[in-house]
Amino acid sequence: MYLIGGWTFLLLVPALLLTVYAQIRVSSTFNKYSKVRSGRGLTGAEGARLLLDSNGLQSVTIEMVEGKLSDHYDPRSRTLRLSRDVAESASLASLGVAAHESGHAVQHAEGYGPMKLRSLLVPAANIGSNLGYILFLAGLIFFRSPLLVNLGILFFSAAVLFTVVTLPVELDASRRALAALSEKGILVSNEIDGARAVLRAAALTYVAAALMAILNLVRMILISRR
Repeated sequence: MYLIGGWTFLLLVPALLLTVYAQIRVSSTFNKYSKVRSGRGLTGAEGARLLLDSNGLQSVTIEMVEGKLSDHYDPRSRTLRLSRDVAESASLASLGVAAHESGHAVQHAEGYGPMKLRSLLVPAANIGSNLGYILFLAGLIFFRSPLLVNLGILFFSAAVLFTVVTLPVELDASRRALAALSEKGILVSNEIDGARAVLRAAALTYVAAALMAILNLVRMILISRR
């Protein structure tokens, strides 16, 4: 895909640069605030449990998983999975990440609209991100078929929509996390700033993903019209 379309590859440069910057910032910010212990001393797992229980989500389980920043909430099994670095640490970074994932659990329980839409889009996005490219390239190179090219663009559009819908879901989870950390006294005063810095850095990765998807779609459309 990247070798096709000549100059159109330049469209992706801003997204590529933002992606690199976002990854560097996430890593450096998390590493910085993972060394700052919270005054109250709750670990990420303990903080998440407190936030879940305070929202009546005692049925949501917390599991530890391997990998760095592999933290996520699984709405299908109602399970919040935290990486070891987050679950066992009492740092500002760990509590920020754990609270963010707890925010997703609360979104799920409340039936938060954008999250419901994102869940509905998961199958189409998974298919579209792979099949879209295949159909597009097959129609463009092997079969010279405008129908296949347009079908590829249509399928890929579902993946693009998923990344766009993901933005409000992630931003809202961070907003909920910061408010809850303060309201429950898990973090106090300037400690919130550290958690906010970590979550803002993480948000950049979702912005970069959305921008990359949108520009890839624009590129596919431009190539198809040549």
